[in-house]
This record gives sequence, structure tokens and C-alpha cells, in this order.
Amino acid sequence: MTRRRLLGLAALVAALLVATGAVVTTRLVANRPAAPVAGPSTAPPASPTPAPTTASPTPPPGADLKGPLNLLLVGVDTRVSIPGWEPHADAVLLLHVPAGLDRAYLFSLPRDLVVDIPTYPKARYPGGRTKLTHAMSYGSRVPGDKRNPSTAQGYELLRTTVSRYTGLRIDAGAVITFGGFDKLVDTLGGVDLYVDQRVESRHRRPDGTMRTLTGGGYTGPQMVYEKGTRHLTGWQALDYARQRYTAGGDYTRQRHQQQLLRALARKILDQGTARDPQRVEQVVAALGRTLVYAGGGRNLIDYAYVLGGLPADRLTLVVLPGAGVSSGGAYRGEQLKPLGRDFLTALRGGRADAFLAAHPSLRVKN
Repeated sequence: MTRRRLLGLAALVAALLVATGAVVTTRLVANRPAAPVAGPSTAPPASPTPAPTTASPTPPPGADLKGPLNLLLVGVDTRVSIPGWEPHADAVLLLHVPAGLDRAYLFSLPRDLVVDIPTYPKARYPGGRTKLTHAMSYGSRVPGDKRNPSTAQGYELLRTTVSRYTGLRIDAGAVITFGGFDKLVDTLGGVDLYVDQRVESRHRRPDGTMRTLTGGGYTGPQMVYEKGTRHLTGWQALDYARQRYTAGGDYTRQRHQQQLLRALARKILDQGTARDPQRVEQVVAALGRTLVYAGGGRNLIDYAYVLGGLPADRLTLVVLPGAGVSSGGAYRGEQLKPLGRDFLTALRGGRADAFLAAHPSLRVKN
């Protein structure tokens, strides 16, 4: 089993935040007990009294949240059937919402990005310079309990590492595993996605069953995703977006994951899911225990409400170019090229639109 087999599913969290915000909030307000209605009365009318002052309406959840907001979305490479397996950050995505809260930018950091991971006493990790993915696994270690690593701890160390690298304050985030992903997509009736290049699956046969894994790799017929607009079922969407042995490698996989997010967001909005409480319950139930939310003291509903009105076409996908890092002729990891680091500087300074206009190659168009 390869080290980077599983799709970075964290992107779905952003889609669900966008989708469920208005509904959950509406239901909370709608389910409040109604004031009793007075019936007929034979009592003499009371003396005239001044009209009561109309109470101010209760502000919606998250009304005090102001931009910019940064959400860290993490998909973990985990083998739930193996006791003690430490979760690895298979995908690390950041959703940046500027001060106006009317648009958003989604970009990925390479899982093999070479970064400085700080010390983390909870896991007795001394700190070091290594791949970003390891922040999740090192942070998840629970001293004295190797069989039960803590995903929440792993996220905490990863969040600190990402924040220090990007210079962005992380307001909230979530970790999601592969479990339930195909069911989620199927609950939505599948997803329409533009396949931007021919992709051969390493893991699946055309009928969806797993290919045979031998000592020399996978064997047997392969599922192939041809270029063009395709309707994908749950297992197909998961399989397509996890493939990294393609032209462009892991950077192509990052782009495909982002495209899947946008397609899901459009699907949710087009179906009117955000205005159908029963459909929202189905979507959230499909995630089940595969989702770990970290809100920094704020309720998920607060962020959901704020993002609930964000149109899918105002979600800009950004690709940060990178390159491999070698030491002594051996591959060590990845680094962002200057253009990618300059985008982060522009983002922090509120100049993302102008920067992308000057460097249109950073936009993911499909």
C-alpha cells in the first residue's frame, strides 16, 4: 500500500460549510417556541399603557465574524483498520475569505513541502525541519498510548506549522478521512466534473472493484477517465482525485482536488440543498465520524452562516508552483517557487486579485 494513496478530502468541508450555513441557522431560529396566542377574555380592558419598545431581532450566528478568515482543510492518509496508525496529511488546503466576505481563494500546500515544524510537548515532539505531512503524524502521538493516536492533536501541530509558514492566522478548520466520501457524493446524486486530462487509475478496475496488489504493484484492467465533462459517482470521484501518477504529478492531483471541491459546491447550490433541511441532514450524516472540526472556540454554525451566502462562482482556485528539493542527490521534498511565495505575501496584504490579474497562470480555470 503506497504512502499517498488516499484523496485529500478536506475540500469537502468547505463545500459543506457553504452548503449548510443558511439551513442550520434557519432551523435553529424556526424551532424556537412560538409565543402563546391569547384567547378571548372577559376581563375588563386594562388601563392604557405606553406601547412596549420593540425588541431588537436576535442577530444570526456568526454575525460578529469579520474577515479576513482563513480555514485550514486537511485530508488525512489513514488506515483505520491498522491499530496505532498515525494519520498523515495527504492534502493540505487553505480557504481564504477576504474582509468583504464576498469571495474566497482556495489553494493547496504540497504535502511534501519542506517546513520547520515547531516543538510540540503534548506529543513529546522536539521539532525539526521535514515534510509538512509529518506535522500531522508527529503531533498525533499520545505518550503512553501508541494504539490511539489523536487526530485533534495532529491537526493542532499542523495548524501551527501552516500558520508560521504562510504568515496567515488560522481561524478554524477540519480534518476528514476517506470513509463516507463516496457515500456523500452518491447522496448528492454524483457530481459533474470537467476532466482536464486523461487519467488512468492505479487502484480501480472499470467496474469499481480494487485492482490486485502484488509485490510488483497493481495489476489487472484499469479505470480510465477520458478528457471532457463527466458525471462521476462517489467511488469514481474519489478515485479520480487521488491519482498522482499523471503528467504534473502531485501538483496535478492538487488541482483535481480543488476542481472537485468547486464541482461539489456548484452541485449543492444548484440542487437547493442549502434550503432543504432534510437534504442537509443526509449530507452531514454521510460524513459521520469521518469529520473532526476545530473552530478555535467558535461553533461550526457561526462559520457556516458567514460562508452560506458565498456564490460558487466567487470561489477562485489557485495553484502555487513548486519544485523538488534534493540533498546529496536524494529527494528531500518540495518547495514553493518564488511566484508561489509572492502570492502568499499578496494574500496577506489584501492584494490577491491584483496579483492574480498580473499572473493569470496561477488561476485554475476548469
